[in-house]
Amino acid sequence: MATFREYRRHDDSFPCDAIGSPFPLWHTASLLVFPATTVNSFEWLIGARYTRAKRRNGFISFISAFSMIGIALSVIVLITVLSVMNGFQREIRGRILEVASHIQVSGEEGHLADWQTVATELHNKPGVVAAAPYVQSQSLLSFDGKFQGAIIRGILPDQEAKVADIGKHMVAGRLENLQPGEFGIVLGRELARAMDIKLGDKVAVATPQGNMSPAGLIPRLKTFTVVGIFWIDMYQYDASLALISMPDAQRLYRLGDDVTGVRLKLNDPLDAPYVARQLQAQSQRPLWFSDWTMENASYFRAVEVEKTMMTLILTLIVAIAAFNLVSGLVMAVTDKQADIAILRTLGASPRSIMAIFIIQGATVGILGAVIGVVGGVLLGANVGDVVHLLERLFHFHALDSQVYLINELPSQVERTDVLLVGAISLGLSLIATVYPSWRAARVNPAEALRYE
Repeated sequence: MATFREYRRHDDSFPCDAIGSPFPLWHTASLLVFPATTVNSFEWLIGARYTRAKRRNGFISFISAFSMIGIALSVIVLITVLSVMNGFQREIRGRILEVASHIQVSGEEGHLADWQTVATELHNKPGVVAAAPYVQSQSLLSFDGKFQGAIIRGILPDQEAKVADIGKHMVAGRLENLQPGEFGIVLGRELARAMDIKLGDKVAVATPQGNMSPAGLIPRLKTFTVVGIFWIDMYQYDASLALISMPDAQRLYRLGDDVTGVRLKLNDPLDAPYVARQLQAQSQRPLWFSDWTMENASYFRAVEVEKTMMTLILTLIVAIAAFNLVSGLVMAVTDKQADIAILRTLGASPRSIMAIFIIQGATVGILGAVIGVVGGVLLGANVGDVVHLLERLFHFHALDSQVYLINELPSQVERTDVLLVGAISLGLSLIATVYPSWRAARVNPAEALRYE
């Protein structure tokens, strides 16, 4: 008894510590914001004891355990989903940058004369590590009665290797087989598969620019020999991109010595929008600068919007799980009314009673959040292996590359996401303890002990 009286004397400055007096809800902030300075050791002791004690009403223990499991599962799901979103974004970005240039510089009406000078000037700009010319246009491929649209890109293999990594993804032939005058062509694997084309086959390429004849406009055709097949493992490029030698492309599209533009590689691809704006402002020529984020904006915008919406939706699930604590604590307060009355008569202040039940509820929330964070990090880092195991067990394929652009589930656990999810779950758990604890602090000892 002397111990509680002593603690009560420490709380004499608190405006509502008379037995049976009302306890204002707004004083909760002092307990949630400054727990170390407002909670005494006996409050921690009793709150922790209530958490692990076997209650007379086993249903209360079940609700508390269910709340902890719900918080843990919701945190695991949220961290895993965010990790998959991060991995998807990283994977798509990496595969795009293996084919697309960081910055593309093109001339007016798709023609760029004196490209050597332009490439040299741009190569000397800060942040630019390589430059390569290219010719690009859409054409129609024909083989054995099958027709398929494709993007034809004329390149110089030795210079293209400095700005893109297509040569590392060749599954047949070599990129260096594109020699001027030999009219060789390298196809994406999905494009070759759709037309049933193999190495060494002859493919007719029809250009948009036709020849005038008495019968009207006739498309110009040129036969190319397939000298290579690449596989980026990204359907957008594997099913639509074909590479030829740049001199052959200049002859095919009647460009003379002109090119479509120059492709640039930067030290940091993420700086592409800033560098493109800087080069555009410094340019003395009528050039058009575009970066890889502009060309693929729809993909990244879709992923970002989806990530934001999934975060909001799953945060609501965390909130629902956290607020399950309310029902458990309300029942615990009802079950412990006699204990509360005894503590009050021994000198415990309303603030101390409130702290006891906040500790009890927060312990459940913290355990759930910690278990969820650990489980979420482990599952988020290994979700690809888990999906592979499920695919083998149940004989299905989770991702179709024609729909999702990739055929494997990537993941990347970000520290900021983990900290954010952990903070949200802890915050919601603490908020959920406010009302039941406040109700416990308002219990009248005389009323609680009347029927004991």
